[in-house]
Amino acid sequence: MAHKTLTGIVTSDARDKTITVTITSRETHPLYRKQYTVSRNYQAHDANNDAHVGDKVTIEESRPLSKTKSFVLKSIDERAKGSVELKQEVNAEVEDKRDYDHDGNEAAASEAEESTV
Repeated sequence: MAHKTLTGIVTSDARDKTITVTITSRETHPLYRKQYTVSRNYQAHDANNDAHVGDKVTIEESRPLSKTKSFVLKSIDERAKGSVELKQEVNAEVEDKRDYDHDGNEAAASEAEESTV
């Protein structure tokens, strides 16, 4: 019996020798004929920790390696083009902006503390 191979994008590489791969496909509803997107996450074994977030990879079915891992990284088809750290920097800027109200002043809570002093 042939092993199932799937192609998807790495969404997490935080754990040692394990990656999370998201496979996205378009399906059509049998009755209403509307197309919709279906995403499924698979845990795959990455023995050398080669794959990183954003990489396009091919995984192959194998014997169960753990409770959730039944796939092995077969190949890295395309490396991620951008840096993922940029997203973290943007999130930090957004958090800084939350500390200020719409007028550019510090949050109302800090103003209330200053007025009571």
